Amino acid sequence: MKNYKRLLILLSPYKKALILGSLCLIVASLTNLAVPLYIKKLVDVVMVDKNMALMNNLTLGIAGLFFIQLIFSTAHNYLFDLTEKRAITDFRIKLFKHLHTLSLSFFVKRRTGEIVSRMTNDITTIENIITDLPATLLQQSIRLFGGIIIITYMNWKLTGLILVLAPVLVIFARTFGRKLKKLSTEIQDKLAVSTTILEENISCIQVVKSFVREKLENERFGNALEDSFQSAKKRVIISSFFGPSIGFIAFSTSLILLWYGGREVILGAISPGELIAFILYATIIAGPMGSFARLYARVQEGIGASTRVFEIMDTKGEVRDQPDAKTMPRIEGKVEVDNIHFHYRNDQDVIKGINFIIEPGQTIALVGPSGAGKSTLVQLLHRFYDPVAGQIRIDGIPLESVQLASYWKQIGIVPQETILFGGTILENIEYAKQGADKEEIIEAAKAANAHNFIMETPEGYQTIVGEKGIRLSAGQRQRIAIARAILKDPRILILDEATSALDNESELLIQEALDRLMQGRTSFIIAHRLSTIHNADRIIVMDKGKLVESGNHAQLMEKEGLYYKLYTLKSLQLVEDAEVKNT
Repeated sequence: MKNYKRLLILLSPYKKALILGSLCLIVASLTNLAVPLYIKKLVDVVMVDKNMALMNNLTLGIAGLFFIQLIFSTAHNYLFDLTEKRAITDFRIKLFKHLHTLSLSFFVKRRTGEIVSRMTNDITTIENIITDLPATLLQQSIRLFGGIIIITYMNWKLTGLILVLAPVLVIFARTFGRKLKKLSTEIQDKLAVSTTILEENISCIQVVKSFVREKLENERFGNALEDSFQSAKKRVIISSFFGPSIGFIAFSTSLILLWYGGREVILGAISPGELIAFILYATIIAGPMGSFARLYARVQEGIGASTRVFEIMDTKGEVRDQPDAKTMPRIEGKVEVDNIHFHYRNDQDVIKGINFIIEPGQTIALVGPSGAGKSTLVQLLHRFYDPVAGQIRIDGIPLESVQLASYWKQIGIVPQETILFGGTILENIEYAKQGADKEEIIEAAKAANAHNFIMETPEGYQTIVGEKGIRLSAGQRQRIAIARAILKDPRILILDEATSALDNESELLIQEALDRLMQGRTSFIIAHRLSTIHNADRIIVMDKGKLVESGNHAQLMEKEGLYYKLYTLKSLQLVEDAEVKNT
């Protein structure tokens, strides 16, 4: 029940509404308990006294009780349901905010569909119990204990028959509740798998169609849903048996009461009105007993779903601010990398003892074969990850000693895979600087050679780019990303193969813009373009996670080491490409 207590904390900001709703519920429940007493008198007046005037008064009294019950039940339902929706909305927002505190490694290790499933399917299951349990518990407790007190006063012998029902229901609830909890967790996990497959197919639909793998993906999705269905089928079997069994026990008890009570009426021990009232109270008492059993089963399902959600909530970001972290002052641009090591897996180092010092304003080209660790190095420089050993210092300040946000505000990145949001072009560029005026945005777009193609679109800067920018070409997306980086005006710039998606004409214009942007800024570039490498102040050559060579173009060519080989191969490739174009 630990997780359920954590869920109830979500209701604490709405104590006033819940207290008022509880008072309304108490009034409605007490009114419900009073009705059988009036019905008892009404039946005796009709069948024994035969008093017309008193019958009319009692009928009006019962109608009044029903009306009071209507008013207070409506108020209770409104207050509790509204609080439930508000609390769940707050919980979704809280979970979403928490996701933003987690490190990049969390998202690398988990599939997107799984996280989406936790935010949707699991929280929907939790929603069904968060206020329903306290309300039902209060309502049914009043009916149960109030009904027992009244019928004990009326006839203690008949009360004993009803209380025999309680232990039977408890055994039923505990037995089936545990099974339902286990199945609920299992179903949520399997739904997460199917959600992941759905998300992957939507985002990778071009790949699926290109490789003609619709049949394979249909089978994957169908198998995942079928697996989920089999678990749901087990839950249905248990639930189908559980509900009717509770009803059978309750109705059997009512039948015994009716037989025994009828016998008492025939013998003259009780009046007909007392029998009717007792049967009504027996029904009122049997209802809570059945509700408690069913409620227990639902709570187990909710707790099963909450386990996965709180697993995320309890996860802490591996890269986070230290308690005494200070604000990063304005960065001048000196970067010191001191014997850093890093791995994604303990048994495989990706970065191995790299050392270098970069002066402010220098442009650094990172060169090396695929898998050398270039992208990992710039992620460490951006502090998406922390080194497992060694230290990175900016202007002599250790990165781990400063607040993440204050550092990230001064560093810009144009990633290898251009990432755009599904809104307008204007919104995507403005993302770098909230509140920027349109003139600033247009200037950034012009500097990135994006303004002309933007103005050629029907809606201009208000053009919707589609999910992940699918409505734009690769080159257009790249230029929007560069415009975004230009608008941010960072002190340190990271270009991860930023020009690889541009045609030759655009590349020249973009290169000019980037040259202007990099003036006075420390810049790290992962690039395959020879022009970029030539213009770099320093070239760092990496291989298998190590820094194997360092220097400018001329120095490295003289060494005839790895850089010489890579450069020669690149030059030959360009010559071959040119010859192919001329034929």
